[in-house]
Amino acid sequence: MDFSTALRAGRLLAIIRGKEPEASFRTVMTLAEAGVRLIEVSLSGADALGVIRRARRELGPDAWLGAGTVTTAEDVERAVEAGANLAVTPGLGAGVEECVRRELPVVAGVLTPTEVIAARAAGATALKLFPASIGGPAYLKALRAPFPELPFVPVGGVDAAAARAYLAAGAVAVGVGSPLIGDAADGGDLAGLRRRAADFLAECAEGAEGLA
Repeated sequence: MDFSTALRAGRLLAIIRGKEPEASFRTVMTLAEAGVRLIEVSLSGADALGVIRRARRELGPDAWLGAGTVTTAEDVERAVEAGANLAVTPGLGAGVEECVRRELPVVAGVLTPTEVIAARAAGATALKLFPASIGGPAYLKALRAPFPELPFVPVGGVDAAAARAYLAAGAVAVGVGSPLIGDAADGGDLAGLRRRAADFLAECAEGAEGLA
């Protein structure tokens, strides 16, 4: 399954930015066990590359395990070496360009129509609407009017209720950090993480009904 298909099928991209590498690794594994199929480890977290490398060994070659907060060509190179098979960027620039050059799936950060046009021209696989909380689902709906065919992934302030609303407004998936991860990546409760993962997966499934 290619990334675009996996994104539409999974609907949920989990975003991990942890202070403790061991806890971040456990968070990745807990999410995978809970059924979350798209996982991003932010390069701004502690030893993110080490977390990706270790998780890749455990999850195998086919799992969608990405690097987030990718901004430079060097970030892309290091992420790929660690085992990432997708990248997520906060905006446009060298990181997106290097991903496209390497044919690495990339979810490129955009906010405005001008940035959407630039990301499409650059060859981005999907568009990370960030920070989505600025305009909410209504902004996504307005933005999709001139770009109905493009795959938007809202990120930033997406709780379970918002996830359903964004998907109903036409997002192909949502990216969720702290509302899903909580304190798990800092050494917190994994049982709570499992419950939240189940809740988000359920909300995403309901919000995406009829939007395949």
